[in-house]
Amino acid sequence: MRYWSSNSIFILIDKFFITHRSPIFLGYLWNFGVFAFLCLFIQILTGLFLAIHYNGSTAEAFNSVEHIMRDVNNGWFLRYTHANGASFFFITVYIHILRGMYYGSFVKPRQHIWYVGSIILLLMIVTAFLGYVLPWGQISFWAATVITNMVSAVPFVGTDIVTWIWGGFSVGGPTLTRFYALHFLMPFVILALVLFHIFLLHKHGSHNPQGIEPRIDDNFFFPYYIVKDIYAIILFFVALSFVIFFYPNTLGHPDNYIPANPLVTPTHIVPEWYFLPFYAILRSIPDKLYGVVAMLGSIISLALIPVTQQPYVTSMEFRPASRFCFWWFVNCSVILGWIGSQTAKYPYVEIGQLATGFYFFYFWILMPFIIAIENEIGFNKEATSSDYSFQPALS
Repeated sequence: MRYWSSNSIFILIDKFFITHRSPIFLGYLWNFGVFAFLCLFIQILTGLFLAIHYNGSTAEAFNSVEHIMRDVNNGWFLRYTHANGASFFFITVYIHILRGMYYGSFVKPRQHIWYVGSIILLLMIVTAFLGYVLPWGQISFWAATVITNMVSAVPFVGTDIVTWIWGGFSVGGPTLTRFYALHFLMPFVILALVLFHIFLLHKHGSHNPQGIEPRIDDNFFFPYYIVKDIYAIILFFVALSFVIFFYPNTLGHPDNYIPANPLVTPTHIVPEWYFLPFYAILRSIPDKLYGVVAMLGSIISLALIPVTQQPYVTSMEFRPASRFCFWWFVNCSVILGWIGSQTAKYPYVEIGQLATGFYFFYFWILMPFIIAIENEIGFNKEATSSDYSFQPALS
């Protein structure tokens, strides 16, 4: 037993970080998975220290955050790192997802990696929303009121569920306490899923952006990719430090520095920037129930890519039609984020409805159709290592 315990850690280190083989074509876009894990570690670490000084009551929540900012040694650094770290977390995850879509990292046998990653994204959204309520500013309070009210759209039991979530007939002390407890717990659930995500990744190996299988010319993870990751992490910390020290409030809302007041409604209630595309989809549907279904459907559509787009193997680098549609989808997502930050009036509502329609059209109609055509043409032929090997000319 002692022999197993003393060597198991070294075996895991050797398997995951030294002798693990990775494709030789991986670029810096593959570093964003490392960035995401680093952001999760930063969020857990800073969150633990913030929880020591936070008071989860409606009377003291806002003041306790100000106490952290003004009186706790380096408390401002902890809070700004935690707040901006959440934004960087979503930036890295969104780029990580788009890279996976572009290079087909979800194809068999790696579809389970994509499914676990989709669950992680959903839990990230829930955790970030719970954390956004904790400062108990104006936007925090009213965002909690608006978002939790969406559950009332559930037929028959929606109102009862909202009352149960609130712990009363409005957002108040019980709501804040429950959100605080869940926000503290959820990152550890995410961490467990991330470790499982990494385990599946190392089991099947990273996807080759060239689509070559089997890969006979892979590199060892150490020292090639370890050095590359270290260099990229340094640049990541430079970018995060620049935002924390020079523009710490750029990604937040100024009204959240006003204490929560149930009697005064802000003129424009908006969620954090990383929720804006989903918020725009919700707002584009006139009916509340269908709007909630569409918002959840936007995440489900993303999670089911291995089902709707499974037939192809090669990346979009070799499929010009899919590549063109992909960049239209990226532009559509950016437009949805912009629409979510605007007031619900003409022409923003109409633009949001068009962008929402294209969002679902891309996943369920356009890409399956394009892939079927490309399969017929021959763009999606699976590449093998023999296709790239030296073939002597016939005399």
